[in-house]
Amino acid sequence: MSYRLYIPGPITVSDDTFRAMTQGMIGHRSKDFVKLYESVQPGLQKIMATQDPVYLSTSSSWGVMEGAIRNIVGKKVLCCMNGAFSDKWLDVAKRCGKEAVGLKFDWGKPVCPDAVRKELSAGGFDAITLIHSETSTGTLSPLADIMQVVREFPEVISIVDTVSSFTTVPVLKDELGVDVMLSGSQKALALPPGLALLSVSERARQRAAAQTDRGYYFDFLEFQANHEKGMTPSTPAISLIYALQHKVAQILAEGIENRYARHLRLNEKVRAWGKARGFSLFPGEQFGTRGLNCFNNDREVSLEAVNQALKSRFNLVIDGGYGKLKGKTFRISNMGDETDATIDALIGALDTVFGELGA
Repeated sequence: MSYRLYIPGPITVSDDTFRAMTQGMIGHRSKDFVKLYESVQPGLQKIMATQDPVYLSTSSSWGVMEGAIRNIVGKKVLCCMNGAFSDKWLDVAKRCGKEAVGLKFDWGKPVCPDAVRKELSAGGFDAITLIHSETSTGTLSPLADIMQVVREFPEVISIVDTVSSFTTVPVLKDELGVDVMLSGSQKALALPPGLALLSVSERARQRAAAQTDRGYYFDFLEFQANHEKGMTPSTPAISLIYALQHKVAQILAEGIENRYARHLRLNEKVRAWGKARGFSLFPGEQFGTRGLNCFNNDREVSLEAVNQALKSRFNLVIDGGYGKLKGKTFRISNMGDETDATIDALIGALDTVFGELGA
């Protein structure tokens, strides 16, 4: 059974995107593939606001997140932690054999720039990891303010996850000085899972060249060498790149500023619905991300019952909370191809179900 997904990812993929994936298969070392690969580069660079190349990795975002650790960290990495996924980055860094320190904040609280400055001032760090939009809690950290601090420490290479903020809010990679910016296909890009995107600065590649344990599959130097030939280091998910080509064209046709405005409008609509129903936002209002809303389950409604009713009666599903917040919060996505009409339909279904459950 297929449902319309209002979870934070994967999200619903449109029929036209699926059709784009059905184009004929080509050799990944062929001129046809070079043409496909190179066709998406200018648009991706414009969307990421960068002059750096944008590599395509056939993996989840965690693949390139781990890869960034192996490529960049030579001394010690500061892992900013304020939710399930940013917390995981500390564990991943240690599993890679790197010296890592966690800068911890309560779930739902943004990363504090002053705390970053204090920690980096202790010295010894050559990298920092940050999740811009912590998907598990719907919390958006002040990236511009944090990067202003990071730039005070020129030896520190920044690795920034924009998996659930990419194309929902502006992230100006070059202007902010982000060295490694990464994202994935299954959230606001509204593509199937399996493709990661990462843009890497020249100084990050120089750092990678000094690392002897960066591996092969996620080696930044292999990505760059193949990028210069219009290729990827390993066999890519060609069908997903066809879908990406289609999606990049859609984003540019809509206009990136219009896309940000649409996400803001739809996010505010869902946020207003939650407030009217008596559900508060889990993060502070000013730090709520714009591709989804994470609400406290203030009225202690059975989220399992909610989803059972949504699935059986309306063929849609929301998220019932992640990790230690399961049942205590619920998340509703407005990312990707959602419109006023689809969000209005969702809200109508939610009103019916929550009303019947007395919430």
